[in-house]
Amino acid sequence: MIDETTTLAQKLHASRHLIPVVLLIVAVLGSIYAGIATATEAAAIGTVGAMVISAAQGSLSRDGFVAALMGATRLYCMIALILAGASFLTLAMGYIGLPRHLAEWIGGLGLSQFGLIMMLMVFYAVLGCFLDGISMVVLTMGVILPTVEKAGIDLLWFGIFIVLVVEMAQITPPVGFNLFVLQGMTKRQLPWIARVTLPMFFLMVAAVVLIYFLPSLVTWMPGLMIGR
Repeated sequence: MIDETTTLAQKLHASRHLIPVVLLIVAVLGSIYAGIATATEAAAIGTVGAMVISAAQGSLSRDGFVAALMGATRLYCMIALILAGASFLTLAMGYIGLPRHLAEWIGGLGLSQFGLIMMLMVFYAVLGCFLDGISMVVLTMGVILPTVEKAGIDLLWFGIFIVLVVEMAQITPPVGFNLFVLQGMTKRQLPWIARVTLPMFFLMVAAVVLIYFLPSLVTWMPGLMIGR
């Protein structure tokens, strides 16, 4: 039960315990954006910082450290095996040329801009059932990009669109990468995870439609940064 009698001053006073966590987040992200550290080095900064905060708060113990270390190791091994399997599947798909042939077929349909975007969204969602995100982009972009340019679609907008649809493809079973990560974290069955993530899939579909009709939502700030 939430104590509704708590004043704003009391809430702000209690929030002081969040300051070390916020500072850690700022240190990790700030080191990346400032160019001081790579993503891997920033992860090490976050790990060391979390241990320092835990020790300062008196919650760091040998058993807790070992449990956290083993949990991280199991999660990493699971992700590594998923990536290895996806790599084998990518090689097979690349060898038979299926993604390239499908991309060429879509390019030859002569669709309008909106029709092309909707077809590409479906295409990448289906492709995500078999391939990981990076493989999808690498295997198809050489064919898709000329079609997109010919259709007069803003390439900056298209890059953001690709990020959205690739993330959408990461929750399409049976090879949705994020589904396997959630399965390892929750110990739930894959069909259950796919079912409960379905609303998120439709939210991303809605986001794609929204940015199509209101492209400035995603191009305004990048446009300022590159002087457009």
